[in-house]
Amino acid sequence: MKKYFAELIGTMVLVLLGCGAAVFAGAAQPFSSVGTLGVAFAFGLSVVAMAYSIGKVSGCHINPAITLGLLVSKRISGKDAAFYMLFQVIGAIIGSAILYVLAKDSGSTTTLTGANGYTDVIPAFVAETVFTFIFLLVVLGVTSKGALNDYAGLAIGLSLVLIHIVCIPITGTSVNPARSIGPAIFQGGEALSQLWLFIVAPFLGAILAAFTWKAIDTEKA
Repeated sequence: MKKYFAELIGTMVLVLLGCGAAVFAGAAQPFSSVGTLGVAFAFGLSVVAMAYSIGKVSGCHINPAITLGLLVSKRISGKDAAFYMLFQVIGAIIGSAILYVLAKDSGSTTTLTGANGYTDVIPAFVAETVFTFIFLLVVLGVTSKGALNDYAGLAIGLSLVLIHIVCIPITGTSVNPARSIGPAIFQGGEALSQLWLFIVAPFLGAILAAFTWKAIDTEKA
């Protein structure tokens, strides 16, 4: 249970700090605005922080798409994958609940939870699939045999920063179903109706990345 609980905590922190930056300090906020770049770094640095704190316990997936990619790559059992995903979603819901309580009376001019959204389904689906694919390639690569594993957390976090810089204007950037599920539950309405895309596209990207890495990797797992 320790590794499942670690995944819960890590995902909670990612949602609370990453989405919190978007809610309280995003470009639309009149005070202390950090803009797209700041929000991107909030998500990336959250991953870095968690990677070096809970990584030794659970591997710090804190993302069902990463867990699925590792399952397809046969780096995790089906049982562990199922519980990882469950606890990741629970952690995201807890993080979103805390953020909702903090934001509901704050006068925030954006969403109260940093929920994802899009205006055009095709670009959104393509973006979430492709960027998750890229993200998972980084994850699979830096955690593979022979890689510079000591710097895996930093590489993964910085790649997430890059992805957010490009993808935030398109969908708000998910590449993580749990990160989308938690905020959508509290946001409701359109966020819930669009939630399917932020589950299906990242999972598709993760599966494609797992098979691609298997084809190009030269070392046995």
